[in-house]
Amino acid sequence: MNFEINGKVIVKDETQQISDRFKKREFVIEVENERNSDWNDFIKFQLTQDRCDLLETVSLYEEIKVSFNIKGRKWEKDGKVSYFSNLEAWRIEKIQNGESPIPEMPEFKADDIPPAPEEDDLPF
Repeated sequence: MNFEINGKVIVKDETQQISDRFKKREFVIEVENERNSDWNDFIKFQLTQDRCDLLETVSLYEEIKVSFNIKGRKWEKDGKVSYFSNLEAWRIEKIQNGESPIPEMPEFKADDIPPAPEEDDLPF
């Protein structure tokens, strides 16, 4: 399941080395509620392994778009079953002027336009 959401970065934790083979980094974005800013959402995401570096170029209070998956796990200990969910980010894009970035269009020159095809007498 892939999802996207826009928000402002309000927390950037340091990368945590959990084990020899696993590291993670958490961050929180504030998602503005258009009706009432008192109801803004604060959403915590997790980056893992090589993706921990995605947050390096992002500053606090910067607007970003986060692409993420929802991961759910079942965990049992001492006969007690627990469930937990993670929002696992896999892409972070900076947003400029409150909008998603728009790719630049290449400039075209008159020489780039191909010549018109020769006319034929086919009816279709």
